[in-house]
This record gives sequence, structure tokens and C-alpha cells, in this order.
Amino acid sequence: MKIVVLDGYTLNSGDLSWQALEALGQCDIYDHTTLDQVVNRCHEADIVLTNKTLLSAETLKQLPRLTYIGVLATGTNVVDVEAATEQGISVTNIPAYGPDAVAQMVFAHILHHHQQVALHNQAVKAGEWAANRDFCFTLSPLTSLKGLTLGVVGYGDIGQQVATLGVAFGMKVLITSAKPKTALPKGVHWCELETLLTQANIVSLHCPLNPLTKHMMNKSSLALLPSGCLLINTARGDLINEADLAQWLNDHNGFAGVDVLSTEPPSASNPLLSAANISITPHIAWATLQARQNLLNIAIENVRHFQQGKMLNIING
Repeated sequence: MKIVVLDGYTLNSGDLSWQALEALGQCDIYDHTTLDQVVNRCHEADIVLTNKTLLSAETLKQLPRLTYIGVLATGTNVVDVEAATEQGISVTNIPAYGPDAVAQMVFAHILHHHQQVALHNQAVKAGEWAANRDFCFTLSPLTSLKGLTLGVVGYGDIGQQVATLGVAFGMKVLITSAKPKTALPKGVHWCELETLLTQANIVSLHCPLNPLTKHMMNKSSLALLPSGCLLINTARGDLINEADLAQWLNDHNGFAGVDVLSTEPPSASNPLLSAANISITPHIAWATLQARQNLLNIAIENVRHFQQGKMLNIING
């Protein structure tokens, strides 16, 4: 089988190996592929792997040999799954390849805000400690996490990891999900979303993006948050109305740490890029070496199972 990887660079910029995939067939591996290059590169492909390169219904019609699409991510919105199903194309994804990595980034943003390491590091290197009469100094309030309330919106693999870390820090953890949860770990409590938003000192989003959750954090829901609340988003950018969040931040109602934006890369006009009280990382919560290796391993196993007639992580069959 001919295998084409359309956009392998973010998964493997050179620190991983494609060798196990190459053992499964003739491989064409591209770092990046523009939309107008997809058909030409894939017209003889039996198997296509994509991360963010779109595979629309119109594109799929021009790929009659294609029998399998492997999405190199958990979300599958880059593929017209309905069209693929009608065309007899199997579509798989990569679930739960790095929940620990994403949870780690959540707490990187939380600690960035509450410990202010970067701010004080910059001040020390600028000579402020050397010029200080005291053995220490602070430029902003430092806050212990113990005793704070962490609100986790969505309780899948990642949400559970975040809740576990919250408990380890001595935080009270509130979680909300589409359905009430029972038999939760000690220190973790389920509640309705509105209750969570009104009580949490930190809110971390971990729910899927769908018509019900798009812009769930907007002017009205942000107004429910306590003054000084920290909002974290490592899930999907469109869970937040970015204009409303920017206004909330600029009015000094609270703080935010985000790893995702509505459009990536963002346009220069994205209001969050110039907003106050926000830290932004470029969608890297998933990208630890270990998580990317695990993702690649699962992707290869998905392909191997397909070749053997045994579907693994299929979303349309």
C-alpha cells in the first residue's frame, strides 16, 4: 500500500523516526502540504495521514484509490467524515495519547500566574536583586494553590488528570460534565456549570468543541467568574469568545492562560494578542517528546491493524 503523510512536521520535526511506518508500505512523507497540493500528492495513495491538512468531500472525490485516513490527532474536524464514509474510506484518530502532557501545561500556566517565575527572573537579570537591600523581594502577590478551588469543565482523560493534580496541590476540585458523575475521587466534587463558574478561583476547559460548547465562555459566563479568577484553555480556541475574553481581561476582572486560539496561527488582529493579564503558548500542550512518540506509535498501530483487516480507533465504522 502507498502511504502519504501530508503534514508530519509538527509531529516529527526530526527527533522521532518514521521507520516503523515506512516498514508498512511505500511512504511519501511531507512536512507540510497546501490545499492545492493534496490531490496531486495523494492521487495514488491507499492510506493518507493528516494532522491539520483539510480533506474535504470535494478533495476525497478526486482520490478514488483512497481507503484509509488516519488523523494524527484526537479531533477529526479536518476530515469530512460523512463523505469519507459514503466513499468507503475508514477514518481513525489518536485518542488519549498525552493527557499527562496537557495537564502538565495546565499547571504550567497556573504556576506561571501564581508564582510569577518569569517576572522575577527578568527582574533579577536586570539587576534589581543585586540593588536590593533585602535578601528577597516580590513584584506581585504570590499565591499558594492549597485551599483554592479549581473548576474543571469536562471530565475525560485530560480533565481527570488535571483534577488529580489539583487534589495533589491541596485544592478543592469541582468538575462538571454533560452528565452528573458519581463515585469520584476524594476531594473531587461534581456540580452544574453555573455553580462551578461562580465558585472557582481557577477554571480549566477540557470539553469537546461542538455547537453546544462553541463560545461557552462569553460575556455572560465570564461575568459569573469571581473577580481575579484565572481561566485556562488547553482544549479548543472556539470554546471562548475571544473578543469577550479580551474585554473581560482589559477591564481587569481576571486573568487567562491559553494554549489554543480560534484560528492557528492567529491573525495579528486577534484581540487576545494585545489583551492584558493573559499568557499564550502556541498550541504545544500536546507536544512533549513522550506524547508525540506515543501518538506516532498509535498511528502506526492503527495503520497496521487496518492492513490486517482489524480496525483500531475507527470513528466511522
